[in-house]
Amino acid sequence: MLDAPSITDPFEIQFPELGWTFHINPTAFTVFGIDIQWYGLIITFGLVLAMVYVMPRMKKFGIDSESAIDAIICGVLGGIVGARAYYVILRWDSYKGDLMSIINTRNGGLAIYGGLIGAISVGLIACKVRRIKFLPMLDICSLGFLIGQGIGRWGNFVNQEAFGTNTDNILGMTGGEIRRTILESSSLCETMDYLKPVHPCFLYESVWCLLGFLLISLYSKRRKYDGQILLMYMAWYGAERFVVEGLRTDSLMSGNIRFSQMLSLVICVVSVIVQTVMFFSVRRNPEKYTLYCNTEECMAWLDELKRRRTAETETEEEYKSITDDDNITSSEENQEEK
Repeated sequence: MLDAPSITDPFEIQFPELGWTFHINPTAFTVFGIDIQWYGLIITFGLVLAMVYVMPRMKKFGIDSESAIDAIICGVLGGIVGARAYYVILRWDSYKGDLMSIINTRNGGLAIYGGLIGAISVGLIACKVRRIKFLPMLDICSLGFLIGQGIGRWGNFVNQEAFGTNTDNILGMTGGEIRRTILESSSLCETMDYLKPVHPCFLYESVWCLLGFLLISLYSKRRKYDGQILLMYMAWYGAERFVVEGLRTDSLMSGNIRFSQMLSLVICVVSVIVQTVMFFSVRRNPEKYTLYCNTEECMAWLDELKRRRTAETETEEEYKSITDDDNITSSEENQEEK
């Protein structure tokens, strides 16, 4: 058993039962006097991995990746705004006295559900503008969500946040910042022992999301209808979040209700009900639920885009060839004049 880290060393993190000790400064490095936090770098890394997986596989869902990139960029921006807005709204008492702190996200303060709401809302608008089918897009993006969430949760580990109540299980963790947070909160001091380990909620969610990615991505090859992967994601993540949110000590509250926990329950239940209805509907009339990627409309649209881009490429090459010939002719004329 390791000694618990002192409060004076906020960067030390321990998993006592496993005998692991880490010393991690939340600031990764400093550029021109600006501290770059591991939290932001980890979230960015998760986003990049998600895009690396999603982009090459879009055609299998009937999505043109070049058209989709605009929708993804818009969705990412909408997700950042939504994640911060969701968090700030449910923690308004902490921000109403310092409005400038609303835009400071370097030390955390992003809510996943707000990010999903923002990304989907803005992404929907972008998809309509770019003539992208929304349900297939959400199907492939749902797999990206699981990657991003599975990796991004490690930002909470570095910041020693989003932890749970005391636990004696083998995965229990503690840290200088965790102990300080408990001691400085009158409500936590009454119900928790700051010397004991706590539930590593970030780890539970990370493992669950990455496991969900593996299982759902394998099943995605046998999906029966557009939107099925989205529904599976909703049920998988909603079930986990409902359980883990009940362990957390920093839940976003609406009155006496853990808002994200109740939202998780609603999402999970609705998803299960819709999937059950769809299961019997598809069995009765499978021809009605042809995947968009297998329709003539999709094939025609992708062929049209391919022809347009081929024509544009040929035009650019022709223009370049003419320009090069003109430059050569001009050079030869100059040489003759000399």
